[in-house]
Amino acid sequence: MKDVLTIAMPKGRIFEDAADLLREAGFQLPPEFDDSRKLIIDVPEESFRFILAKPMDVPTYVEHGVADLGIAGKDVMLEEERVVYELLDLKISACYLAVAGLPNTKMNNIAPKIATKYPNVAEAYFREQGEQVEIIKLNGSIELAPMIGLADRIVDIVSTGRTLKENGLVEYERIVDITSRLIVNPASFRLKEERVNELVERLVKKLQSNEGL
Repeated sequence: MKDVLTIAMPKGRIFEDAADLLREAGFQLPPEFDDSRKLIIDVPEESFRFILAKPMDVPTYVEHGVADLGIAGKDVMLEEERVVYELLDLKISACYLAVAGLPNTKMNNIAPKIATKYPNVAEAYFREQGEQVEIIKLNGSIELAPMIGLADRIVDIVSTGRTLKENGLVEYERIVDITSRLIVNPASFRLKEERVNELVERLVKKLQSNEGL
């Protein structure tokens, strides 16, 4: 019997892209896998157990060892700074972090306010620019902040730019490109090395074939 690998995955777009990639790499995931509302899904055929979580929680589950592996966006990795190993860039769910705001506006000269879901990333970025800012952490509808006068700028994920445009905002600066990464708990990496390496090798092979290598 193979060691069961527990994999934490975020709900939403990354989950869908990751499930497709696992199937393309030859792993047998049941059809109902994609539509399940369960928070824990067992796939005995592959000796997998999946934990479906909020994106920001995935590295926490992996760090504490309740999941051996996780799939998390690089944005979450930068923000959370958890003690995990990053094994592989899965090259899925591509987007980027950017600074945005109302068009033709300047930031306040005295402690400009930045609204974001990513306070650590935002603070580090503006510090590198030599700017002292006040960070306002929000959990949703970040685009509202400049529209209602809460903040001068926002730092948020941009995929197509459609959400910014629909809310009358423009992008000012691009901070960092984001893709999803495969991460592993350090202890699991030692104890389940053979299974983890098998998973990585199959994913690498598929990614290389996608790139025509």
